[in-house]
Amino acid sequence: MFKTLMPLNLIISLRFLGLFIVLPVLSVYALHLEGSSELLVGITIGGYAATQMLLQIPFGIMSDKLGRKITIFIGLVIFLIGSLICGFSEHIYMLMFGRFLQGAAAIGAVGTAMISDMVKEEVRGHAMALMGGTIAASFAISMMAGSLIGGYYGVDKLFFITAALSVFSMIVLYTKVPNPPKIVHHYGADETDLKEILKDKDLMKMNITNLLQKGMMTLAFMVIPILMLQEFGFVKKELWMVYLPAMVCGVLAMGPSAIMGEKKHKAKEMLMIGIALFAISYVMMGYAKSASWFIVGVVIFFIGFNMHEPLMQSMASKYAKVHQKGAALGVFNTFGYAGTFIGGVFGGFFLEHFGIMEIAWVIFIACIFWLVLIATLKNPSINKNIYLPFDTIDLTRMMHLNHVKGVIEWYRNESERLLIVKYDSKETDAETIKAVIS
Repeated sequence: MFKTLMPLNLIISLRFLGLFIVLPVLSVYALHLEGSSELLVGITIGGYAATQMLLQIPFGIMSDKLGRKITIFIGLVIFLIGSLICGFSEHIYMLMFGRFLQGAAAIGAVGTAMISDMVKEEVRGHAMALMGGTIAASFAISMMAGSLIGGYYGVDKLFFITAALSVFSMIVLYTKVPNPPKIVHHYGADETDLKEILKDKDLMKMNITNLLQKGMMTLAFMVIPILMLQEFGFVKKELWMVYLPAMVCGVLAMGPSAIMGEKKHKAKEMLMIGIALFAISYVMMGYAKSASWFIVGVVIFFIGFNMHEPLMQSMASKYAKVHQKGAALGVFNTFGYAGTFIGGVFGGFFLEHFGIMEIAWVIFIACIFWLVLIATLKNPSINKNIYLPFDTIDLTRMMHLNHVKGVIEWYRNESERLLIVKYDSKETDAETIKAVIS
């Protein structure tokens, strides 16, 4: 699994690295561009999320119909162009446009869906955790590299690095990433139905979770560098001293969270701990009277964030049906990028008109409601899969599966000549299913 997925994980992580690497210093850089203000900086930081929000679902549907690889390639080309525009920007509105264009490369859900296509569901959690780990690693690297390179050589250089990473990712896509298997869903399955996806209560809870988590991340990157410079006397070259302990502690927290979430089936509990840490961190940052206490708040925030990252995509994919996975994960990522945009605009508005203490209390109250929401989330571990070679079953009896209580969905892997049946283990079992199609 590792060898199969690593090229695709590399592409996904490099794309996120390109998005994240400018975040540690972008707010203080954009604030000094011609025509800038705190609100416009907030829109610029979260701007890529607005187009991501609008295009995640279309890209997901496109990948379901045209194929994952070509959709990813189109996204990488768009991301390359947007990065170059950002790198040459001298006015806040040009930078904002480049960020919007970067966001138009809405391939996050496509990459996740492609990973889901390439692995069995029993190990999909591990695959998603691996992907989450590479994203979290790119996030950690970006905090250090962004603050150091941006501080010493200029933020524009970060955008040119991002453009180069896009070209490298295109090469990896067509030289190292294998083609996913051909999947045929059972006759009578609905075409991609957004209403059905939006009606799924557990998927919607994960969508809201993604919105809140990404919103709080963007808000953090909006306020942390500005407050460190304006309130505590730091300069851009010293921001790495804030991000280094946050990066180390966040990476250390990620492993135990992935183990508890995937192997011990405690993903919901890990999400709730992360949410509690978000609330504590913002209160600490809001009431910090010294740089040391503020940095402790930053560290606590990134511990919570990195606890979430290995689990989020995995949990969302477990609730999505196979023939709608691209669209369902598109909706999931749409909510996430909506949160990113809202977090940037919210942060810019509140910093311009209020202050960090008001932000802290809004976040604290939001986390209380968020905890209640996650407490009602269904545990996906009760769903099981059975894999049946075509030559061991009667293919003419497959339609009988539609009438078996507890069967959630079934589909054919034509590449490996397997029938895969997903079922609720509380309502039926593998032997009953085999008897129906033997």
